[in-house]
Amino acid sequence: MNNLIKSARLIPVDAARPALSLSSVVLASPDRGVPLEVRVTAPISGEGLAVILLSHGHGPSFYIPSKDGYGPLANFYAEHGFVVIQPTHLNSKVGGSPSDAPGGPLFWRSRIEDMVAIIDQLDTIEAAFPGLAGRLDRDKIGIVGHSMGGQTAAMLLGARLTDPQDSQARDVNVLDARIKAGVLLTIPGNGGDSLSEAAAKNYTFFNPDFSHMTTRNLVVVGSEDASPHLTVRGPSWHADPYHHSPGSEALLTMIGAEHGLGGISGYDAKETQDEDPERLAVVQRMTWAYLRSALDGDDRAWRQAVEILQQHRQELHASLSLR
Repeated sequence: MNNLIKSARLIPVDAARPALSLSSVVLASPDRGVPLEVRVTAPISGEGLAVILLSHGHGPSFYIPSKDGYGPLANFYAEHGFVVIQPTHLNSKVGGSPSDAPGGPLFWRSRIEDMVAIIDQLDTIEAAFPGLAGRLDRDKIGIVGHSMGGQTAAMLLGARLTDPQDSQARDVNVLDARIKAGVLLTIPGNGGDSLSEAAAKNYTFFNPDFSHMTTRNLVVVGSEDASPHLTVRGPSWHADPYHHSPGSEALLTMIGAEHGLGGISGYDAKETQDEDPERLAVVQRMTWAYLRSALDGDDRAWRQAVEILQQHRQELHASLSLR
């Protein structure tokens, strides 16, 4: 029960069930430099459970960019039937590597390798979590990424990347066909002239090609997410994956939202400038419905959520574009 939300209750979700969180599970990653630690959050009941890989962003906080952040998403997804697996990427302040280490400060290559390692070692994860063995459906794997995590997710969904300052990064293709669907939350958009002077100098890998992103996905943006430290184009920059990817099926715009989309990265988090329980609940429920339908092959959850949002978009402060 959450007394802080009202209109968002109109968007239907499955009944919540108890969930448990296990931290940390250490996975084999011999060339990484530091251990790959993950948090696993899962419902205590249910079979054939879909798996959601959750990739954190960068951000100023100590712990939110790690396996210990994003509780509002991880807990909600697990309480409504998904197994959520969260790594601590190397860009994490609490568990990562120094920003000046090779690949830093954002470690885009290592982040992708982390997610692939998780899928490769699902047997290890099942064995480590009491009562989870045999309950995962490996044909139902989705990915959710926020901000820098959105770029990680997009590349695994098929987006490519060229870094003009890295001779080894030309049209990089790391599509993982085991991932069936994704949600991209306030993801970095196109490179080139779209980047701010600072981003063009320091983040030359922000140069994606979304035309190859064929795996189905939902893009979520905030109407006030200007990100001036990264782009000169304002909030529209974050919608580029929807406009340029053949796999993007919908664009959810949260009216009035900034980069935190109401609080997805943590409860009462200092880096969430637009904290709003109602807005957060809409994002939780709409992304859950999309993943439920995309991974289970039954479009009722998403269809019902879309119908409600279209009917009550003024109350929900959201708009939806569909293909």
